[in-house]
Amino acid sequence: MSFTGKYELQSQENFEPFMKALGLPDDQIQKGKDIKSISEIVQDGKKFKITVTTGSKVLHNEFTIGEECEMEMLTGEKVKAVVQLEGNNRLVANLKGLKSVTELNGDTITNTMTMGDLTYKRISKRI
Repeated sequence: MSFTGKYELQSQENFEPFMKALGLPDDQIQKGKDIKSISEIVQDGKKFKITVTTGSKVLHNEFTIGEECEMEMLTGEKVKAVVQLEGNNRLVANLKGLKSVTELNGDTITNTMTMGDLTYKRISKRI
């Protein structure tokens, strides 16, 4: 199953408490909470390029399944991580105490990030 495509955020749960816990400033949280971000994924075999555009903020990460890479977090901090593919439709990464699971089902991508007992969920549809 190919992740390649553009996806628009449809809904999210726990945005504000999760972003506060990550250490994002309140003004950025308020600006970002109502923006429908666009995620663009390009998959070439085991190589992925992911660009998330939220208003004027652009987050860009590239990785190869199973290999250590440097990823930029929402705070702008760069951390080392290894992304694994589970089955043919789930990307799982652990970065600095945060677990990210991205699951593709048809034209819907569900991204769940967990840090401690706090979970942030985003649902995006292919456009």
